[in-house]
Amino acid sequence: MKNIKTLICCCLVMLSTLFNSCKKDKNEALTDLVYEVAVDGNQVTFTTKTTGISNYSWDFGDGGSSTDQNPVHTYAGKGKYVPTLSATINGKVVEASTVLRIAKASPVKINDNSLADWDNVTANVITSGPKGGIFRKVKFDYDGNYIYVYFEMASAKANDDILDFYIDSDNNAATGLSSPFPDGGYDILLEGHLLTTGLDIFYHTGAQTSFTFDQQSISEAYQVGTIVETGGILKYEMRIARGKLKGLTGTGMRIGFVATKSDWSVTLGYAPDEGASSFLLDMNE
Repeated sequence: MKNIKTLICCCLVMLSTLFNSCKKDKNEALTDLVYEVAVDGNQVTFTTKTTGISNYSWDFGDGGSSTDQNPVHTYAGKGKYVPTLSATINGKVVEASTVLRIAKASPVKINDNSLADWDNVTANVITSGPKGGIFRKVKFDYDGNYIYVYFEMASAKANDDILDFYIDSDNNAATGLSSPFPDGGYDILLEGHLLTTGLDIFYHTGAQTSFTFDQQSISEAYQVGTIVETGGILKYEMRIARGKLKGLTGTGMRIGFVATKSDWSVTLGYAPDEGASSFLLDMNE
């Protein structure tokens, strides 16, 4: 009987300890530190998202520093930098860091309500031929953090066309799906109504000849910018976050686009043209 009483007593002590521990965890003050970065060429804007912070101390990873809440910092040149914010939250000093790649600057501004900046992009252009369908032109540019894409299509936003992006993110034909564009192995598929409900993200799995893609849950992987309709031509821009999708931080990728009617009944066009090799975007600079 004594052993049973001892066992019961021990169990009650353990339960009490567990309860108090859980209660303590639930009431513990949060110390998560979150900030966002917006890269414009070599200039980076840092925006703190966490509230209740004091004693801001930024180390930009290049010898520069700031005590501002939302500083703007210009990096001297290309390179990989690790900016770190140290701050006090609920009495605790915490840190948060991210990785920035400052590389080639792009003239493209995704939030300027204009497509005029694309006039300065002439190096990476797909001009459609007789098998391009509704595609007229696709342009590309990039910097260390984003790939920018510009479309001209004989369509309208109201048509709600479906777009498929076949991306060979590692520029390696030996990995990924071996079709539908020659000369690539397509590791990533972005698919959906880009201008309305958005794109789904898929990674290829299985054999190269098997059209098997697993859907991914990745936030903020892309953003649509300005959309213009004029003379029966739909023009719009977007950017893809290189750090969000596997393989896109490398030195090159291949990509091809397929447009399909909103109800999947008809294929509307290809860029590059149907049967042509996918487009190689060289990102060595």
